[in-house]
Amino acid sequence: MEHFIYALINFALLAIIVFFAGRKLIARIFRDRRERIDTALDEAEKALSEVSEVAEDNYIAEAEAELEKEAARIIADRSAEMQKENRQILERHGALLQSEVESMRKDVLDRSRDLTLEALHCQAIALMSEKSVAEEFRKHEKAILEKILDRICLTPGDLSYLVHHDVLYVTLTSAFPLEEGFVKLVEERVTKMLDAVNGKPSLWVLTDEACLGGLKLRIGDTVYDGTVSNSLEQMIKKLKNYPLDSADTVESVEEQLMEGLTHYAPSIDKYQLGRVVSISDGICWLDGLADIMYGEIVEFEGGTEGMIQDIEPGRIGCVIFDKYECIESGTKVRRVGKMASVPVGEKLLGRVVDPLGKPIDGLGTIWAEETRPIEYKAPGITARKSVCAPMHTGIKAIDALIPIGKGQRELIIGDRQTGKTAIALDAIINQKGKNTVCIYVAIGQKDTTVAEIYEKLKAEGAMSYTTIICANASCSASIQYIAPFSGTAMGEYFMYAGKDVLIVYDDLSKHAVAYRELSLLLHRPSGREAYPGDVFYLHSRLLERSARLADELGGGSMTALPIIETQSGDISAYIPTNAISITDGQIFLETDLFNEGQRPAINVGLSVSRVGGAAQTKLMKQVSGNLRMILAQYRELSTFAQFGADVDESTKAALSSGERMMAALKQPRYAPLTDGETALVLFAVSEGFASAIEVAQIAEFEKELIKEFKDRKQDIMTCLNKGEKLSDDFKERLKAEIGEFAERFAYGRTA
Repeated sequence: MEHFIYALINFALLAIIVFFAGRKLIARIFRDRRERIDTALDEAEKALSEVSEVAEDNYIAEAEAELEKEAARIIADRSAEMQKENRQILERHGALLQSEVESMRKDVLDRSRDLTLEALHCQAIALMSEKSVAEEFRKHEKAILEKILDRICLTPGDLSYLVHHDVLYVTLTSAFPLEEGFVKLVEERVTKMLDAVNGKPSLWVLTDEACLGGLKLRIGDTVYDGTVSNSLEQMIKKLKNYPLDSADTVESVEEQLMEGLTHYAPSIDKYQLGRVVSISDGICWLDGLADIMYGEIVEFEGGTEGMIQDIEPGRIGCVIFDKYECIESGTKVRRVGKMASVPVGEKLLGRVVDPLGKPIDGLGTIWAEETRPIEYKAPGITARKSVCAPMHTGIKAIDALIPIGKGQRELIIGDRQTGKTAIALDAIINQKGKNTVCIYVAIGQKDTTVAEIYEKLKAEGAMSYTTIICANASCSASIQYIAPFSGTAMGEYFMYAGKDVLIVYDDLSKHAVAYRELSLLLHRPSGREAYPGDVFYLHSRLLERSARLADELGGGSMTALPIIETQSGDISAYIPTNAISITDGQIFLETDLFNEGQRPAINVGLSVSRVGGAAQTKLMKQVSGNLRMILAQYRELSTFAQFGADVDESTKAALSSGERMMAALKQPRYAPLTDGETALVLFAVSEGFASAIEVAQIAEFEKELIKEFKDRKQDIMTCLNKGEKLSDDFKERLKAEIGEFAERFAYGRTA
């Protein structure tokens, strides 16, 4: 034990001695090592800073180079875009300038032609009034009289007049005093004709220097005109309708007139003559014209035309188409011998015309080769074909839920400023490249509104296959009344030629008001809401002319989109109920939905298409099969949820699905979609792929989805655009592709 203690003491003493002896040495060793480490660290830090500065300088240089390249690329791209925009602007302005120059040229030619004809007319009258020329015309009197007597006959009107009167008035008029033999010959021939019906003539012989030459015989209301003045007027009227293509043709018009006067041959013009009894507010009452028919055209002195709208035992009611300041009581009116008609054909496409077919767009006269009556019998049952071909509007809510077929009559109804015209214009724009002729009839609209519609259709490239018939608010009631019938006649030309036609009546409410005004002025008894009793027949005979013809008649079609304006959503008013009962369905636009931002503001519950799935492709029928149920369930549950009651998870899911479907049915104006694009969007939303996406982002989701499939999955879009039913394998593939896109879209928004 003592040895152990002694050894421990020795070890401690040794350790103390070693510590004190080597402390300085150990400290110096560690100090030297720390200095070397610090020096190495300083050198490393210095080297690192130098490397960083070099790297930073290189990075900055590279970044500057990249920025310069990007700036150069942006400048080049922007420069190319600006050049393209400038080129397009120059082309557009050049086309507009060329159009204006052409319009001015045609206007100058028309004015030159009219002034030339007026001057020539006066010269011809002065020339023919000369004594030497007048003596030359007198040589033809006997030949003219023989031609007149060969043509005279009693009309049904004359026979009706003789039932109540024994005497029929006969007037013989000439430019110079007639020989007694001529008068006796006329008296004998007329007396012989009237003896057969137990009548007697009352012959009057008159002299009128305005006839210039020739003879004119009037029996009752019928005139057999062989005067030089009448031949000259008819020649001038014919030359006014002579198409002008260059300044040379103005001279050719003069040459034709002088040639006609040089080689004048007596001709007989037969017509009936009447007179104006009274006139007011564009309506006049006529006397005479006993054989005239309803809807026939008459011509007043001065060239103004009118249409017969009422026939009573003692008088005839006529509506005047143009200004009537020059018409007064006693003015002569002439039966033209034709029904009210308008020019038709390809030359009207791209033009804005009035209901008489006269251009109002400043692009010159329309020289149409054919005309059609504005009133025409609707195709019968055997002439029609079932409506089974879709007329795509490009609007998702309509093509999926309220499909329209070729030959269908689908009513667009709603309050003012709810987007009725927008739907019709989108439908017109969507017909681009589909070989469909479009006709837009504006009734009672403002000039500025029609001008905006024209510019928009022109900007979208739709005017090349569209005709606009404009009866603006400043037009008379008679012009507004015939506007939709004129548009239908223009459309029928293409329909019977085997083409598809889309016609829009905007709107029939104003048309009914115009007809009410005419009827009240014609003293017809008024009925409900002061409308005449035949206002239902008015619109039915108009809309029945829209049909899809059988293959034997060419297979053409005319689809009608009449527009009706309601007051405070009241669809039970007189005109709305009439239109609903006539048409094959209605698209009801609701003001509340419009104010909530739902565009188009279509109330799916009140809207219906009586053609239904027959006007849809197999794909659209498959995709939209459960949409109505989803939306109906959403409307019911949303009403229930407004009370703030707690709802279960299934109800929340139904509300969420309905909200997204309503958002998916929103669509901006002038952005129609193809049938395949519509099917793609509705399939994606109805299958729940948008459930993780905010409602506010549905529009962006739709846009990106369509872009993704059009750019990268063109084979799928091609199959969708064919409209065939989806097979199970294709449906699974479509679900996989949409699901992958939806995940990427949702991740991109959350990131």
